[in-house]
Amino acid sequence: MSLSVHDSDPARSPWERWGWVVASIWLVFLGYPVIATLQADASVASKAVTLALIAAYGALYLLGWSLWQEHALKIWCVMVLLILGTVPVTGLEAIGLTPYLGAFAALTVPAPWWKWATVVSALLPVISLVGGDFPIFFFLMVWPIIGLCTAIRIFAVLDEQSGEARAELALVAERERVARDVHDVLGHSLTALSIKAELASRLIEVDPARAKAELESIQATARQALAEIRATVGGLRAANLDAELSAAPQVLADAGIETRVLGSVADTDPRHRVLLAWVLRESVTNVVRHAGARSVVIELGQRSMSVTDDGAGLREREGNGLRGMRERVSGAGGTLTLHDAEPGTRVQVELP
Repeated sequence: MSLSVHDSDPARSPWERWGWVVASIWLVFLGYPVIATLQADASVASKAVTLALIAAYGALYLLGWSLWQEHALKIWCVMVLLILGTVPVTGLEAIGLTPYLGAFAALTVPAPWWKWATVVSALLPVISLVGGDFPIFFFLMVWPIIGLCTAIRIFAVLDEQSGEARAELALVAERERVARDVHDVLGHSLTALSIKAELASRLIEVDPARAKAELESIQATARQALAEIRATVGGLRAANLDAELSAAPQVLADAGIETRVLGSVADTDPRHRVLLAWVLRESVTNVVRHAGARSVVIELGQRSMSVTDDGAGLREREGNGLRGMRERVSGAGGTLTLHDAEPGTRVQVELP
């Protein structure tokens, strides 16, 4: 596995790619155990072996940061053994290698082992207190370094968890969007198809030509509904207020309901027209399905819209369609309210 392969991997973060460069800067402090080895009262062979162990320690440290991150836990264990291997010559000076051990454990060892490896790395320097003459400033340097690396790891974990949570919330929001859109598209289209089919069945004997026209309209509506469902699932569909205002009177007329429109699309804020189109579609569907009305008044304002029918009035429970409308309006910072119209129901939308 070469460095070029890792560097070409877009999934790796800059820290994973170039963290070894930052880590290598600190290798200069390996000079202290090297000096301690050279000054030790030991044979040349023992010093040579100890220097080789320190060199291997530094090499593993860098390789663990760059090429062999997947083996970080094993490398950490080998680094511990290498530290112990230097003790016969360097004595307590071997504790000077522990900052590397702690930083490597905190930032590179995989979960859940990194926590235990970091704790062990932080406790190893305490052994130096046995000698009684190890400088206290060493602890003031080692523990903050390990603590800082631990904090970096914790923040990285929290950031990853936050990213996963955001992705999950985005997925839930997308599912809810698709569910709302599919409900609104299917509900409206199936209601229209049902009304047209019922009308065609009544006309087939008394007015065959009109019945044929209604059947052709059923086919067109079915094709349009299928296209809308495909666009909705793909996230490509946006409701059109002009189209909904043109279609609403026809759908209501097929159900024997008279429609009166007060205002026009030009009176509305362009920012809210897509939302108003969705609300109008669902409101008309609810009137046809549940209201038993004879007339409907659609009133448009710059930041508002109302749909008022003279039907049976408010139902005791809100259905999925109304909840979907509330979610859409609330998401745009507006409010949706229902009022008794005596008789009938008034759906009022107010937008910012």
